[in-house]
Amino acid sequence: EDCTGLTSIVIPDSVTEIGREAFRGCTGLTSTVIPDSVTEIGDYAFEGCTGLTSIAIPDSVTEIRRGAFYGCTGLTSIVIPDSVTSIGGSAFEGCTGLTSIVIPDSVTYIGDYAFKGCTGLTSIIIPDSVTYIEDYAFKGCTGLTSIVIPDPVTEIGDSAFGGCTGLKTASVMGPVKLMESTFSGCTALECVTLGVGIKKLIIIDDDEEYCAFDDCTALKTINVPAKKADYYKKRLPESLHGLIVELPAEKKAKAK
Repeated sequence: EDCTGLTSIVIPDSVTEIGREAFRGCTGLTSTVIPDSVTEIGDYAFEGCTGLTSIAIPDSVTEIRRGAFYGCTGLTSIVIPDSVTSIGGSAFEGCTGLTSIVIPDSVTYIGDYAFKGCTGLTSIIIPDSVTYIEDYAFKGCTGLTSIVIPDPVTEIGDSAFGGCTGLKTASVMGPVKLMESTFSGCTALECVTLGVGIKKLIIIDDDEEYCAFDDCTALKTINVPAKKADYYKKRLPESLHGLIVELPAEKKAKAK
């Protein structure tokens, strides 16, 4: 920790675990190879390694723990292997140099603050394997312009995409719970497409009403499935009812 003069390190194949804060604050470290023997990268293991531009995560790792690469502002891209099933809270928070990231189909859980403040991130694909996106997971990712949240996701946490001021389109395939202020402050958001059965869009807390789309001042269209306008009028504030557009019903293929 805080070995600021360290520029390179070779981790041997005998290592199975990189412990908590092991290389935290090693600002001179530019790259490192984690061997296939490693199964766990501990909390905040590489936090604040601002000189780190590349890192290879081996297929042996199943979980990226909390804060593992927090504040690694020099990282521009990273490949998460198919072995990883969960991305911990704040795992890549503040990685402002990160422009792209591939989340594999093995990941089921994206933790709170996981990509918060990754302002350089312009696109991200959330795979069908993900079932839960925690609070503030992508908050302040101002470079994101569109997002598609697949059907298997059952809950999206508070302000998960809050403050994504570059976001123009969002599709939530549902059914899912949209928690308090999920898209709050997405001031460029113009078009939202909602799937069948999205449960929570308004939350009343201590006599205050919070909507998933609070302060989305550019919102023009809320697409909903055919014959579902009334369903969503009961779940959205009255001020948004005029934006609801029912999509045409899908035609069923005729049996031959």
